[in-house]
Amino acid sequence: MDKIRYRQAQELIGKAGKFKGTKEVFKKPQEGIIDTKLFGEILNEMMDLEDYLLDSRPTHYLKKDEAQEFCEQIISIRKQLDSILGDFGVLEKADAEGDIKTLSDKYLILTTKSNFKKVLTKFTVDPQKIVVAGVPLETDDMKRLNPNLPDAALKSIEKKISHVKNDITRKKEQFNLENVLVIVEDDESGELLAERARELYNAQTITLESFKDITPEEFLKLLSGL
Repeated sequence: MDKIRYRQAQELIGKAGKFKGTKEVFKKPQEGIIDTKLFGEILNEMMDLEDYLLDSRPTHYLKKDEAQEFCEQIISIRKQLDSILGDFGVLEKADAEGDIKTLSDKYLILTTKSNFKKVLTKFTVDPQKIVVAGVPLETDDMKRLNPNLPDAALKSIEKKISHVKNDITRKKEQFNLENVLVIVEDDESGELLAERARELYNAQTITLESFKDITPEEFLKLLSGL
């Protein structure tokens, strides 16, 4: 990296770490380990921002959509910087799981698999407020998933659907919950559950590419955006 580009990156990092009018208390740094992967990502993102400097010369004026993208990247970098500062005790480490517990508390959550419930519980979501719907909420949806399903099997599925709906009603009453949230992976069964839950319960939806790869911080961001 040449000296000019490196200096520009340093200046932008400095600006990203400051919010005008916001009072922050920086503690004395403690010993710790540099998250080299995260730090490398920060540097790469900072260098990507150089395009805004070059493309906006000589005035450096950004239109609204450009400003939106620019500021979103700066804020993203700011959060990453805060994480590194938290590793060294300079800033308080964000309590993602504590925030998840608080934000999720107002929802009855529907998902499609028991192992998804385990992930949500690990993220401090109350397991009593999670319903695992191992079947769709309507028999017609089951036929969409499996067109060759025999009628005899549908009778058994109808009973399971009835149990799931009763469980939803019971838990909503038990915990006095008005809001239903569907959290599923991006597949057909998840899509059908979300679609039907919106019709029946006016549910909101979070669709994940993979439960296996999601971090508490990423999940918190999705939950905060509802």
